[in-house]
Amino acid sequence: MSSVTNNGDGETRSREWKSFLFITVFLFPILSVMFVGGYGFIIWMLQVFLLGPPGHGG
Repeated sequence: MSSVTNNGDGETRSREWKSFLFITVFLFPILSVMFVGGYGFIIWMLQVFLLGPPGHGG
């Protein structure tokens, strides 16, 4: 039984490393840019239509 699990162990480890690199190099940076850009867009639209430009408040 151990010989069966050892054969797939290298493939599993390789797949895990590829997944880890994909997540850290591509997915998280893309999601971060989308989140910050979306937040900025929401604030911008609120200022355009509802709140007006930022001011000194007094």
